[in-house]
Amino acid sequence: MFDLPVVEKSDRKAATDFRNFLLDQGFSMAQFSVYYRMVSGKDRGRALEQKIQNNLPEYGRVQILSITDKQYENIKSFEGKSRKNREKQPQLHLF
Repeated sequence: MFDLPVVEKSDRKAATDFRNFLLDQGFSMAQFSVYYRMVSGKDRGRALEQKIQNNLPEYGRVQILSITDKQYENIKSFEGKSRKNREKQPQLHLF
């Protein structure tokens, strides 16, 4: 999850570059500033966190939330009035 400044043109470019970095790393967008990716274990999650840390924009806030596959399995997702079923997934990292 992140909150990046977008007032100046250089800020907007940095925010776009960071979003593109996340997409290049295999993340999917849940909301405009919330991205997620499944990883197969804590070691892979830590390696991914290090990559993110190495690519942080100069300004703004980036937060990493890790949840287990069991916690992810219990997420209820709604789109309109319908409920989407979720398959059991490996560990999830939200950015």
